[in-house]
Amino acid sequence: MRTPTITLSIILAAVFMATGVQKLLGERKTRERMDHLGVSAGLTRVIGVLELAAVVGLLVGLYWSPAGLAAAVGLVPLMIGAAGYHVRARDPFAVTVMPIAFGVAAAALAVLHVLQR
Repeated sequence: MRTPTITLSIILAAVFMATGVQKLLGERKTRERMDHLGVSAGLTRVIGVLELAAVVGLLVGLYWSPAGLAAAVGLVPLMIGAAGYHVRARDPFAVTVMPIAFGVAAAALAVLHVLQR
């Protein structure tokens, strides 16, 4: 069961590292997407910080499971919120399903961490 935990942790860490850095740096494309969703620049930075904190937790969780569990659990409501913003903006299903998929992956990772105890 350790291999799925490692694999999923690394995949999620890579994804959220990329998105978190883009949000913190205020990359133009990211800013345009967030404007489309109605997310302020300040909230965008907060989300970026939360995503990067999750990356740290996911990576530390490879050595200390409680950190990985906390990071995975924390990503779930973040992704629920993201999906909600996409629904409210009436984005296409293909766009809206992405945060749902990452939320489900984070929930699965949380379960893996609990089962490893």
